[in-house]
Amino acid sequence: MSQTIHTLSITGMTCGCCSGRVTRALQATPGVVRVLVSHEDHTGNILATPEVSVSTLINAVKSVGFDATA
Repeated sequence: MSQTIHTLSITGMTCGCCSGRVTRALQATPGVVRVLVSHEDHTGNILATPEVSVSTLINAVKSVGFDATA
């Protein structure tokens, strides 16, 4: 099965709890395989199946109160 790595810039995270919320939201997205979010670097690296779009990932981040761009 092929997989794609997406990198997002995420704004608004200030602590580990913030990155935890974003991580859980992304992990709950169907097709997401692995997530690494850093509040210090303001980034999220997501390994997902090809069916997962960037807009789906951005919407998952927004659903927990943060902004993201690809």
